[in-house]
Amino acid sequence: MGEYPTRFSNTRELCALPWFDLVDGRLVRDPSFGLAIDVHTHLALAYLLPQKLDLLAEHPETHHYLPLHRPLDLDVYANRNFSDGDLSTLERDLSIGSLTAGGLRRTHTLPNLAREMRDLGVKSSVLLAIDFPALSDNAGDWLAAARGRDDFVVFGSVHPFRRQPERELDRQVLLGAKGIKVHPAAQLVHPSAERAIRLYRECGKRRLPVLWHCGPVGIEPRLGRYLSAVRHYGKAIEACPDTTFVLGHTGALEVDEAIELCRAHDNVWVETSSQSVSAVRKILSSVNQDRILLGSDWPFYHQSMPLAKLFIAADGDDALIAKVLRENATRLLSL
Repeated sequence: MGEYPTRFSNTRELCALPWFDLVDGRLVRDPSFGLAIDVHTHLALAYLLPQKLDLLAEHPETHHYLPLHRPLDLDVYANRNFSDGDLSTLERDLSIGSLTAGGLRRTHTLPNLAREMRDLGVKSSVLLAIDFPALSDNAGDWLAAARGRDDFVVFGSVHPFRRQPERELDRQVLLGAKGIKVHPAAQLVHPSAERAIRLYRECGKRRLPVLWHCGPVGIEPRLGRYLSAVRHYGKAIEACPDTTFVLGHTGALEVDEAIELCRAHDNVWVETSSQSVSAVRKILSSVNQDRILLGSDWPFYHQSMPLAKLFIAADGDDALIAKVLRENATRLLSL
């Protein structure tokens, strides 16, 4: 097994790893492993009020929620790298900030993500919208922003308690949605609520994969932590055998429970964003390797983080890296 460092004084120091270089202050990736597909990204979210930001504006620098100058440990769950100040800024930016045109989120735009993708050899990114039952339309905004681009795939968002969810689902499919994102902690919905199961079945009929935020992350409110506990997802999986589910974050802090769900059900995939190198290594060795996906959770984190973790954890297994890097996502999304 190769020996690589997992602790760095800042994100740009990942250039010490053999797969990255620093060019004009930007981290770039050696293309030798081929292009990647990142199945877990977001743009600036807006709630209650219409989106005030120009999602097509490019800014000289992207302000990730984990600043690039912050010390970085790849072998802990990613949010353990946040300082207390970072967490306060993040919470403010995602709550009150979602009503404004300012804050860090101002730089969370399509061109800024596309620039990072080019630097790191990411061919396509999946944008995961999150919406409430009313007063938000991130899905519609993002579908409009990404229209006509083959470097972005948009997963819509239909809250299970929305009025006439099937009609909204069909609207988003007509606009180009290729799947649906469900975030129990943010949307305050039990993942196996009856109305949620009804939505998943409709997704299955339309051959739309459902990507869940899955598992507690330790920094969310208590109710969100309860709703995202991995034990709450099994009922829905069993009730919807014709629907493909992706466990975002592979259960987060409950990675072992998520691995068992994936091993028990052929319609369940996992996605590795935020997991530590050690956890990624465990996932690679425990789960069907044809059902593992790469994700970053941009703009929370720089896209180099999950790439570095995969390369370290796979330890030179080129065939496995190719599967997780792009082949599995290509098959799931029919790209």
